[in-house]
Amino acid sequence: MYWSRVRSKVGGQALFDAISWVAAVFLAGLLRYEFDVGRLDVLPFFVLGASIAVVSFTVGKLLSLYGARHSVGTSSELYSLTLVTFIAAAPFAFFTFLYGVSWAIPRSAVLIAAPIFLVLSGSVRALRRSRANKKVAPHRRKPVLIYGAGSMADKLIPQLLEDPQSLFLPVGLIDDDPRRSNRWIAGVKMMGSFSHFTEIVARTKASGVVVAIPRASPELLRKVRDASDPLGVKVFILPNFSEILSSSVDRVALRDLGIEDLVGRRSITVQSPKIDSLLRDKRVLITGAGGSIGQELCKQVANYAPKELVFLDRDETALQQAQLRVESTGLLDSPNLVLADIRDSATLAAVFSHHLPEVVFHAAALKHLPLLEKFPEEAWKTNVMGTLNVLNASLKVGVTTFVNVSTDKAADPSSVLGHSKLLSEELTAWASGETAGNYLSVRFGNVLGSRGSLVPTLAYLLENDLPITITDPDATRYFMTIPEACELVLQAGTEVSPASVFILDMGEPVKILDIAKRMIDLTSTKTDITFTGLRPGEKLHETLQAPNQELRSSTHPLVWATTSKVTEPTLLPKIEKTWVTRVR
Repeated sequence: MYWSRVRSKVGGQALFDAISWVAAVFLAGLLRYEFDVGRLDVLPFFVLGASIAVVSFTVGKLLSLYGARHSVGTSSELYSLTLVTFIAAAPFAFFTFLYGVSWAIPRSAVLIAAPIFLVLSGSVRALRRSRANKKVAPHRRKPVLIYGAGSMADKLIPQLLEDPQSLFLPVGLIDDDPRRSNRWIAGVKMMGSFSHFTEIVARTKASGVVVAIPRASPELLRKVRDASDPLGVKVFILPNFSEILSSSVDRVALRDLGIEDLVGRRSITVQSPKIDSLLRDKRVLITGAGGSIGQELCKQVANYAPKELVFLDRDETALQQAQLRVESTGLLDSPNLVLADIRDSATLAAVFSHHLPEVVFHAAALKHLPLLEKFPEEAWKTNVMGTLNVLNASLKVGVTTFVNVSTDKAADPSSVLGHSKLLSEELTAWASGETAGNYLSVRFGNVLGSRGSLVPTLAYLLENDLPITITDPDATRYFMTIPEACELVLQAGTEVSPASVFILDMGEPVKILDIAKRMIDLTSTKTDITFTGLRPGEKLHETLQAPNQELRSSTHPLVWATTSKVTEPTLLPKIEKTWVTRVR
């Protein structure tokens, strides 16, 4: 009972280290006296060993050797052990050199004991690490190759080896950097470059490959996917770097390769201090807060600690989803939740007068092109007049920053949707001339995963074994992920330029047919693809700027600017009379 209480109090490893110091001192004496046991004076040797053990434990606690700072048996723990050993042994080595003879202890005892202690204590740590690794049932673990032998692999491989819940067993490293050709990580050795991928898979019998490269480009991921598919090798990737940093768990959770990684995963760095200055301690209102873009904007804005964040939407269920995502509650009883329609100018004016927002992100809009071709009046009521209502309410209460979320279909428009959103940009440009505040529009293309967009629609068809319909085999679109688009929307909100439309760099356009084929591959289903032809108002290829628009750079490399035409509200009645014929 006594020893179990001691062990639980100081820890099994600390107790073993203490015993190791005493044993090391006695072994040092035996070595020094050439194993003549009769020359050993037990009491001085025991006192010396126990004294070093007490000092070593104290120093170890101060340097977190016995805390949760280090994983067992890792190089960082062994480094700390060596440092603690040196600090604890040094003063005793000095005093035994001066007074050891009078204490019946050889002067070299501590110098000999220190490396003995390191061998004993280091060995038991290595043994514990080995035993922990063996606890993971290897028969249920998937042998995987690790592509990328950088710092992330240093963290990932030990985690996969030591975690009893891990389903992955690293069997080899792959890296294209010749300087890493002889690298080993936690016993996993370098097998070669990716150009030898097929041979390495055959040699290691790997059934998966982990791309251990943070922010891997879509091109790289497509290359890995194309090489893995014929071999039946599954591709796994890291979460986004921001997710790794924000995770409260000290481990990296791998996930399957998704379609968004193949077409829209890019390295985007926002200028957080500028966004922080825009949002922190400010009253922020977001229209269309329940939509895909609106919810993500709410989530990202909340990270900058605004004084108040107002969610405005006409869809009560969407408002609840936004509240759940941002505030982790769905009670719908918060004063910052506003159920209102931007078509209702009186209600909107009352909401703005009550909350007095300083920053507004206007994301509410109708966006489905085919429906708006059939019902152009609805596009007028929401996208044009609704935007004017939000602008008027913002001007009345002195909103200092207004960001109108637009679309690439407003560039050289051919559809009702495009014409309505172009008018919203031109109205925003008008409002920028009516105030000292910063009123601007942000234009970007399709976002992956938004409600009713391409990828969720294709996913539904595949899940239900329905044929996939595509307008044209050559049709292309620009794509971004929702978080990436919203990060750049916030960034664009920090730009100051009168009557401006800021255009997000969407990368290269992607064929819709390619996305459909990749989704079929990812789901391992067999389905037919039917081509229906372009619908009324639909383009074969979208553009981000009109032919007569010139782009200029902004303060961010992925945000471009152009000047918008100004349409005054007094012209709207005349435009409305010819709306249907004008937009077609």
